[in-house]
Amino acid sequence: MLRLPGCMAAFAFTLCAATPKSTFTVPVTYYKLPNGLRVVLSPDHTASTVAVAVYYNIGFRIEPRDRTGFAHLFEHMMFQGSANLGKMEFIKLVQQNGGILNGSTRFDFTNYFEVLPSNKLETALWAEADRMKGLDITEANLTNQKGVVSNEVKVNVINQPYGGFPWLDLPQAANTNWFNAHNFYGDLKEIDAATLDDVKAFFKTYYTPNNAALAVVGDFEIPQAKAMVEKYFAAIPAAKPAQRPDLAEPRQEKEKRATKDDPLAKRPALGIGYHMPERNTPEYFAMGLIDQILAKGNDSLLYSDVVKKRALTGAVSAGINFGLGNMFDYNGPMLYILSLYYDSTAKTDEIVSAIDGDIAGLQDKPLDRATLDRALSKFRSAFYDDLSSLGGFGTANLLASFALFDDNPARINTLETEFQKVTPELIQKTAREYLRPGNRTILVVEPTPAKGAAQ
Repeated sequence: MLRLPGCMAAFAFTLCAATPKSTFTVPVTYYKLPNGLRVVLSPDHTASTVAVAVYYNIGFRIEPRDRTGFAHLFEHMMFQGSANLGKMEFIKLVQQNGGILNGSTRFDFTNYFEVLPSNKLETALWAEADRMKGLDITEANLTNQKGVVSNEVKVNVINQPYGGFPWLDLPQAANTNWFNAHNFYGDLKEIDAATLDDVKAFFKTYYTPNNAALAVVGDFEIPQAKAMVEKYFAAIPAAKPAQRPDLAEPRQEKEKRATKDDPLAKRPALGIGYHMPERNTPEYFAMGLIDQILAKGNDSLLYSDVVKKRALTGAVSAGINFGLGNMFDYNGPMLYILSLYYDSTAKTDEIVSAIDGDIAGLQDKPLDRATLDRALSKFRSAFYDDLSSLGGFGTANLLASFALFDDNPARINTLETEFQKVTPELIQKTAREYLRPGNRTILVVEPTPAKGAAQ
């Protein structure tokens, strides 16, 4: 362990895990400030841009009871002004400097990021530190953002055909633990009930440096970046760590079925959620390749059978952490989701039976090596595309997630090796255990037009 100058009592080390020579390696320098802020620096001089991402360890399922939707509400509050930036001035600052930005609330984190010309790195760090120090939390801002969030729920869920399907609906149907199973977007009555004291307490509890990770990816030099991080973030005080709730889910033994009536839908929709293996286990990586084999691309089993051969649907969408990220940026129980839309002339059980038949091919015997190698190639292609997305934000997303969840952002350089360890026998074992009917929940969205409406 090397003590670096300018980091006070922080510890620091550079991590680049050993990987095969053919594997692309992401530079990773990782250290912590004395206040607990996790900092990940990853230089990449291929373009004159820099991505800055701040991840707070608070997401949908960690929010307090009786305050559903509060994590999402607070994401909006973070743009309402801070000590040196007025309402919405953060957005103007980034855009006027030629950058893009966004924020989002996910299962296990809320994130904020900017991609700017590399000479504006200090501007981004200053602005993020300014709102980490403290927000302009006023009754007017809170009332305004309650209205914004309420309208967003109405537009994206309540008044939208298939609103919330499947990413919002299936976890509620499949999980038994309240933290994994409540309405993540939030009950409008509970959002309206949020008080100014609630917002202040939430900020003091979760928006602290010791509950956050900062990732910087792009065209910069490490010594200069460290000095900037030290200058703007080191003096922000830490707080008492928030207690993480128990997110454990019991093993599911029997298939669950649920129906959602949708007066705006024109045809039925089917969602199937299978409980995932625990993160970072051999089975977890096997499920990542099973996803490629089953549902990714025109060579996938489900496209070849359910779409092309049987014509039961026009497409099958699937994924781990489907609709809210990828298989790496979450930390807790998760579903592997398959979803599709189909004509009312098709029968739900017929489609489920066809899917079961394709899954059975993975369960009955080990698959051939060529199929597994093709799945590895497809994963690698998608993985590299994701890393390079949005000017380096794809890389920053994984670095910040692994810093928050594993205290080890260098995991980014071991992922390919873990997938390469997956064998045909492990694929078979994983499919038998995790793609069994007793481990799944089937959700059907039924069109329910109003009485008297034109057909």
